[in-house]
Amino acid sequence: MTTETSPIERIASRTAHVGGGISVDRVLPVRQRRRIGPWCFLDHAGPARFAPGQGLLVEAHPHIGLQTFTWLIEGEALHRDSLGNEQVLRPGQVNLMTAGIGISHTEESLPDQQVLHAAQLWIALPPDKRDMPPAFDHYPDLPRWTESGVESTLLAGTYAERSAPTRVHSALVCLDMYCEAGASFRLALDRRFEHGLMVLEGAATVNGEAFGVNELAYASAGRAELSLAVAAGTRLLLIGGEPPTDELTIWWNFVGSKEAIAQAQRDWEARSPRFGSVKGYEERRIAPPPLPW
Repeated sequence: MTTETSPIERIASRTAHVGGGISVDRVLPVRQRRRIGPWCFLDHAGPARFAPGQGLLVEAHPHIGLQTFTWLIEGEALHRDSLGNEQVLRPGQVNLMTAGIGISHTEESLPDQQVLHAAQLWIALPPDKRDMPPAFDHYPDLPRWTESGVESTLLAGTYAERSAPTRVHSALVCLDMYCEAGASFRLALDRRFEHGLMVLEGAATVNGEAFGVNELAYASAGRAELSLAVAAGTRLLLIGGEPPTDELTIWWNFVGSKEAIAQAQRDWEARSPRFGSVKGYEERRIAPPPLPW
């Protein structure tokens, strides 16, 4: 069996809860597959509806060794971090926070909002970047185009001779595709990458196999394309990257070695300056669960 004819792997989501009573559908990491390229976390939030003043509220928490990547589809959310950044994220925009050696942040819906629909992902930093200084970037303008009835937005990496401005540190891709009227087409892939194609709205047939909302189709490296047929109102998220070869531990909000994670947890619990503090959340900090090792 060649790579092109090998079966597509189905990854189902599981429900997880985040701050403010918002539940999410999580497809990475799962026991079946921990990473897709450098992408090591994928949550799909919503569409969730709530009363004004409610919605998302994730109090101060730390990160190391990764980049948090938030793609907003509907609603508005406020990011605050220990570098002093405060940024409202609106539909069609990406927030990219680089944790590096350590950062803390909060996320919340704005008081007048009544809906939230977003995807949040993590990118594991390569070993030589895990101790880099923390940073935050906001991207309101991303490459967009329409072809064969598919409205595409390139969120990260390169695709179809286009490049996204998002500052990442690994070879990867992240592409949002929306089909208002439905479409059938062939989706070109980078043979170097393994890929995941997640249904955020609607339904899609991938190489003849039906996938519904919050299901991800995994394709191993070596494929040049996928054959897609999608229903009207379908939104898809494509992620991909070179298959990882290193060992990596993902625990709570940390990515790295077990030793690095244990030290980061001690530093957070000791209120080390390493993670700073988020204005207004100095005493509203999320405590980590006990280490499992």
